Amino acid sequence: MPQETAVYTHGHHESVLRSHTWRTAANSAAYLLDSLKPHMKILDIGCGPGTITADLAALVPDGHVTGADHAEGILDQARATAAERGLTNVDFTTADVHALDWPDDTFCVVHAHQVLQHVGDPVQALREMRRVTKPGGFIAVRESDYAAFSWFPRLPAMDDWRDLYERVTRDNGGEPDAGRFLKSWALKAGFAREDVTCSAGTWCYSTPEEIAWWSGLWADRTLASAYAERATGGGHATPEQLTAVSQAWREWGTHEDAWFGVMHGEILCRKPR
Repeated sequence: MPQETAVYTHGHHESVLRSHTWRTAANSAAYLLDSLKPHMKILDIGCGPGTITADLAALVPDGHVTGADHAEGILDQARATAAERGLTNVDFTTADVHALDWPDDTFCVVHAHQVLQHVGDPVQALREMRRVTKPGGFIAVRESDYAAFSWFPRLPAMDDWRDLYERVTRDNGGEPDAGRFLKSWALKAGFAREDVTCSAGTWCYSTPEEIAWWSGLWADRTLASAYAERATGGGHATPEQLTAVSQAWREWGTHEDAWFGVMHGEILCRKPR
């Protein structure tokens, strides 16, 4: 049976969760929302701290949402997120997207946000997501594309950051530019072209508060998260080089005209009836 072979690059350090808990269905799954109906049963793969999962549960009051993550330790936070909002139509469990523990045709929607970029076999993952989706249901996936990120000012050490991040992620078995691969992966997974709708979405950070938040979390993540350990442990960077990258993030965040755009690829795949 296929199993996960990649290593999750980020881990769940506070600097990582600072970003993950900011995510909502509105800012991270808008391409899916018009397809939701109140009765739907949804599987949210890679749910992390559960903020998107909770939003989806609120949008299907007569249905049910299951949040699943490969890392059991994050699920207590996800459960707390749902409990704080008084949601009773949601539960959480561990899962490997390469070999899901549900029967065929179980869910109306299977959703994954920034998951396939971190897995060893994204095509197999999509096959499994399709398998557990009911005929007529949707598979919804959104992935960032690091090579398409854009920012100003263009500090040289920020280019070093992106180059380092992409090398570390690929060494861990992932694909940091996953957004541009989604259509290809879906077709390889067996979806017909007419059943795949492609789109792109962005996050944009430009206000002083947004810039301070985004630069600060990446400056901290570069030095203190699992990513930092994997960068040095894999021989991709020295501690001194990581410090220089972290300082570059902080310097970038001091510029009055700083701007950052995050590009995502999106696919909404319909399973034929």
